[in-house]
Amino acid sequence: MARSTTSEAVVLRSFRLGEADRILHVYTEDRGRVGAVAKGVRRTKSRFGARLEPFSHVELVLHQGRGDLDTVTGASLVRSHDRIRSEPYRLQVGMIGLEAMLKLFTEQEANEKAFLALTRFLDALDEAPLQRGSRAALDPIVLSFQLKLLWVSGYMPHLETCVECGSAEPLVAFLPAAGGGACGGCDRGGIALSPEGVHGMRVLLHTPIAAAMTAGLGERARRDAHAVVTASYEHHGGFRLKTVSA
Repeated sequence: MARSTTSEAVVLRSFRLGEADRILHVYTEDRGRVGAVAKGVRRTKSRFGARLEPFSHVELVLHQGRGDLDTVTGASLVRSHDRIRSEPYRLQVGMIGLEAMLKLFTEQEANEKAFLALTRFLDALDEAPLQRGSRAALDPIVLSFQLKLLWVSGYMPHLETCVECGSAEPLVAFLPAAGGGACGGCDRGGIALSPEGVHGMRVLLHTPIAAAMTAGLGERARRDAHAVVTASYEHHGGFRLKTVSA
């Protein structure tokens, strides 16, 4: 039976459909990933077309019919996040975050922690000082966000003790198949980790996303975190992010 629901959501992706419509991929607070058609939004007189751009945090009224896609019948802005769309560096960082959501959360299944992490990521990115000259993939905010997404999706890297023997000895490598760090005695060709990288990832995992910019991560620590995130995606999900340049 057809029905309508109202939910907060973030627009992750948008495609043109026909002459005036768009297909949206949104992540909702109470249903998880949802596909929806926004009819007529590309017309200049559309009531809510400008509110349905990627990064927009909105309250949506979604009509659920018999098809696979819902229909957007109402939309009001919670936060536009226009600053992310209008500044190239913020846009690059933001696109990495949205792609991570799209790749990790593919089902219509509610995950309140994932939704909260997504909205806090966008809020932090909107407000953070620009990192001019930095590589977007190594930005502390997006690294913090991705580590938290691995956490809430059940793939959090174990970085407290050696994943193989349980030793509290310093971790020197990350073993993707084992899902955690290894001490020197258990390393069998894993991804090399520095003490700074291990400490940095522990900090990012256990502090708010908004605090990532003040965590004091150096270049090596950020590269280590990026390597762990990338390896986790490849091993557990079988994908690489296209928005991350080589």
